[in-house]
Amino acid sequence: MVDYSQYVSVFIGSEGPVAGTTAGGGDIWVGAAVPFGAVRFGLDTTAADGANSFLNGGWTPDGNVTAVSALHVHGTGGGAKYGVIPQMPLTTLEGVNLLDNMTYSQPRKGHDEGSVGYFSSRLENGVHIELSATQHTGLMQYSFPRGEKHVVVDVSHYLPSPPIRAQEQKYVGGEIKLHSEGNLYTGYGTYIGGWNYGAPMTIYFCGEFSVPPTNSQIFSGYNNDPVSRYQTCADCPTPQAVLQSSASSAHSGPWNDRVGVLFTWNETSAQKISSKVGISWISTDRACQFKDTEIKTWDLNTTVQAAVEEWNREVFSKVQVDTGPSSNRTDLELLYSSLYFMHLMPSDRTGENPLWETSEPWWDDFYTFWDLFRCTTALWHLLQPRRYEGMIRALIEMYRRQGYMPDGRSGNFNGETQGGSNADNVLADAYVKGLRGGINWTDGYAAMVKDAEVVPFSDFPALAVRGSSSQGRAGLANWKRVGFLAADQDDAAVSRTVEYSANDFALSQVARGEKPGDVEKYLNRSAGWQRLWSDDVTSLNVTGFLAPRLANGAFNLTSYDPLSSSPYTTEGSPWEYTLTAAHDMASLIAKAGGPTSFSTRLDTMFLPNPPGLANLGVNGAGIDTIMNIGNEPDFAVPYLYHYLNASWKSVHAARNLAETRFNTTAQGLPGNSDAGALNSWLVWQMLGLWPVAGQPVYLLGAPRFRDLRMAVGVDGSRDDGTVWLRIRAPELSGRNRWVGKVWVDGRTWTRNWFEHGDVMVRGGEIVFEMTDEPVVWETGGPPPSPGHVEVEM
Repeated sequence: MVDYSQYVSVFIGSEGPVAGTTAGGGDIWVGAAVPFGAVRFGLDTTAADGANSFLNGGWTPDGNVTAVSALHVHGTGGGAKYGVIPQMPLTTLEGVNLLDNMTYSQPRKGHDEGSVGYFSSRLENGVHIELSATQHTGLMQYSFPRGEKHVVVDVSHYLPSPPIRAQEQKYVGGEIKLHSEGNLYTGYGTYIGGWNYGAPMTIYFCGEFSVPPTNSQIFSGYNNDPVSRYQTCADCPTPQAVLQSSASSAHSGPWNDRVGVLFTWNETSAQKISSKVGISWISTDRACQFKDTEIKTWDLNTTVQAAVEEWNREVFSKVQVDTGPSSNRTDLELLYSSLYFMHLMPSDRTGENPLWETSEPWWDDFYTFWDLFRCTTALWHLLQPRRYEGMIRALIEMYRRQGYMPDGRSGNFNGETQGGSNADNVLADAYVKGLRGGINWTDGYAAMVKDAEVVPFSDFPALAVRGSSSQGRAGLANWKRVGFLAADQDDAAVSRTVEYSANDFALSQVARGEKPGDVEKYLNRSAGWQRLWSDDVTSLNVTGFLAPRLANGAFNLTSYDPLSSSPYTTEGSPWEYTLTAAHDMASLIAKAGGPTSFSTRLDTMFLPNPPGLANLGVNGAGIDTIMNIGNEPDFAVPYLYHYLNASWKSVHAARNLAETRFNTTAQGLPGNSDAGALNSWLVWQMLGLWPVAGQPVYLLGAPRFRDLRMAVGVDGSRDDGTVWLRIRAPELSGRNRWVGKVWVDGRTWTRNWFEHGDVMVRGGEIVFEMTDEPVVWETGGPPPSPGHVEVEM
C-alpha cells in the first residue's frame, strides 16, 4: 500500500494572516489522533492575542503550554470545548502553585513538529514531549533533562474561552485514585459549558507510567471559579494546593474542590518516562481496558506506525492518484491533507453512550451540520458509507431519547443551532442517494417532522440572536403562520428563512418515500424564501434581493443594505444568502431577471473591492470580494453558472478560489476549517465534481489530476468490498485546463451534471477531454430544480 500519509501537512491552516498567531486562520487542531477518534491528544496552550485567537482546539502557535490533554475539537470557532484529562511535565516546583497552571505554563523552543498520528513539542524547561494515539487511548513520551522530574495531573484543568465568556467551561467535580502498583491512577472529572453551553459531562480516565514514580502526592484546594449554581468560593484568590503524601485518593465534595496528583521521579530515574492514558465515558474499568488493549507497548514508534496504517487504510487509500516523479507535490499535499482534516471529527464513541443503554452506533462532536451538510457529509457518504450510516443512526437515536436531532453537538449535549435544523438536510441527502442499511427511516422522518412542527424549548433566551435554542427551529411560529420569519419578531430573519426553506425541502424529499401525503405541504413551505424577495432593492447595479419583511407583510427597506449582515442574517450578508436556493434555482434565476441578469449578479460576487463591502475583521482578512469561500453559505456559489449552461465559468471561479485562497503553508486556509468543511470543499474542487446538497445530483467541473480512483461505496459481493469511480483527464496540463467533452461510462455526456445512480452506486468512469480554451460543451438541460414552486407573495 502506498504511504499517502507522507503528503499530509498537519499544520495547514494553523495560523492566520499574521504569521505566528491563530487569529483569522483555520483554527485547526494539531496533535495525535486516528480517523474519527474518540480522543484527540494534544497541547493546551494560552494565546498571546486572546481577544482574537480562539483556544477551542487547544493548540496555538504563540501561546505557552499549560498541559497535554486527551479531548479536543477541531477547526471550530466560538468558545472552547474540552482540553480535559491532562498531564503537564515539569522540571522544578519552585514558584509553582498546582492550582494555577499559569505559574508553571511553559514557552516552547523552536517550532512544534507533527505528522499523521504523531506530535512533538520542546518546552523551555527542556522537556521533549512526543504523542501518539489510538481510538480511546493516548501515549505520551517525555524526555526530561537531568535533574528533577515531575508530572502534574490536575483533574480540574480545562480550556478557557477568553473571547466568548458566555461559553466558558467550568469544572464541577471529580475524583482521582492512586493504585498500589505505584504507576497507575484512575478517576473522573465532570465539566459543564463550552461552545455548546453543554450540560455536565463526566469523563473517566486510567493512566499508567512506564517508570514507577519515586513519590506521588494527592493535592486539592477549593475552587474559586465562579460556577453558576454550583458551590465555589466566588471572587476568592487562588489558594495554594494542599499536598498529601499519605493519601491515596481525593474526591470533590459539596464545595467542589479541585483535585489532582503530583508525580515525582528522583534524579537517578530514567530520563525518558512514558504514560498511557485511556479515556471512557462509561467507567474507569473501561478506560483501563482501552489502555491495556489498544496500546500494548511503550514503544512510541509502534503506536505511530499503527496510526499511519489506519489512516492509509481507512482514509487516504480511498482516493488514489499518481504519486510518481511526474506528480505535482503541492496538489498531493492539498488533497491528502484535506482528507486528513475532514476525518478528525466527529468522534466515533460507539459503545460509549453514558446516557442510556443502546445497541445503536454512537457519535459525538458534530460541529456543526450548518457547516457539514453543504459538501462534507456527501463525501463521507462515498468514502465512509458504513461509518456515515452509523452517524445517521446515532442522530435518530438522539431524537428518540432526547427529543431532537442536533445542529451541533459535543459532550453528549445538543447545542447550538446556527439557523435551521440542518440534520434534516443531512438525512435527506443520504435518503435520496439510497443509503439504507440499518437506518430506521420511519423514525428518521419522524425526527425531521419534529424539527418542522414543534417549537423547541428555548433554554438560552439571552442568545436569541444566535438561534435562541440548542436544537430544532426557534422561529417556527411565524414560519408556519405566514411562511417566512418576520424581521420585527425573529432574529436573523432573512438567513433563517432561507435555511428553513432548505430544511422543508429536505422533508419533502424524504416524504416521497416515507409519507407521500406530506410532499406537497413541505414542498410548498420550501418556497418560503420567495416571500422575502423584493424588486425594490438595488445594490452594485443589481436589482432584486431577499429583504426583511414584517409580521404584517410589509417590507422594511429603511436603510436596508444587502451588503451588511446585521441584524437580518448570520455569518453572511443578504447578498450571499440571496443566492442560496439550490433546490429551486429555476425560480431564483427568474426572479433575478433571467439568465443574463443572473450571470451578471454572479460575476459581481467575484469583483474585487466593491464599494460598500463590509469589513470582515480579523476572521476575513484577505477576502476582498462579496464571495467569501471561508463562509459556508457561499460554498456552492462558484458552481451556480452550471444552471446557465456555462460550466466553464464555474470551473474558472472554483479553480481561481482553490489556487489563490488555499496553499500548503500554515496560512493555507481562508477561514475556519469548521471540522473539515472547508477542506472538503477543496477535495471536491480537485475531484472536478460538486454535490448538490439534498439531491442525488453532482455537477461536472474540471479535475486537478489526470487519473484518479475514489471509493464510492461498499459492495458485499466484491472481494475487497469497495466500489470505485475512476476520473480521468488524459490531456490535462498547465495549458489544457478547460473541459471540451465528457464521457460517463463510455457514453458521450451532454449535461453538465449527472445523478448518483449513474456512477456512484456501482462505480464507473468519467473521462474529461481537456482543451486550451473555455468552451460551452454542454448541450443538455441545466441541473434540476426539484423544489420548483411558484408562490403568492
